[in-house]
Amino acid sequence: MAKSFDFRHAPGHLIRRAHQVSWALFMQETAAFDVTPVQFSILNALMEDPGEDQVTLARKVAFDPATFGSVIARLEGRGWVRREADAEDRRRKLLWVTAEGAEMAQKMKRAVHRVQQRILEPLSAAEGEQLVHLLDRLVEGHEEVGGEDTA
Repeated sequence: MAKSFDFRHAPGHLIRRAHQVSWALFMQETAAFDVTPVQFSILNALMEDPGEDQVTLARKVAFDPATFGSVIARLEGRGWVRREADAEDRRRKLLWVTAEGAEMAQKMKRAVHRVQQRILEPLSAAEGEQLVHLLDRLVEGHEEVGGEDTA
């Protein structure tokens, strides 16, 4: 007879639940900005690498390249991102954070920092460091899977 399966303690289920908690905390803390975690990640990544092309940026923030353009369009519509065709390859789109986008990202950082603190709140400092270390290992160990965010 097959052993019963308790999904409530399965890693996949717990990771999904942790993602739900993380998303909810992010939305609470950043409600005033009306921004998603992916949008914040894009702004942050572009501040580090201005002029990055759209495909490379999608990979950096682990987002589905097929739907990435619509997220960029929303940021562009808010005046936070500027998109231009590459002069050498017109099919390639280059991205920059606008001054307004950079200002908003700076304002959001305090709220996003609070999110990270709240996520780890139930854990001791050592447990929080260990969790982050183990999540890094888990993600790095599955890089070949891809892992683009399709939500």
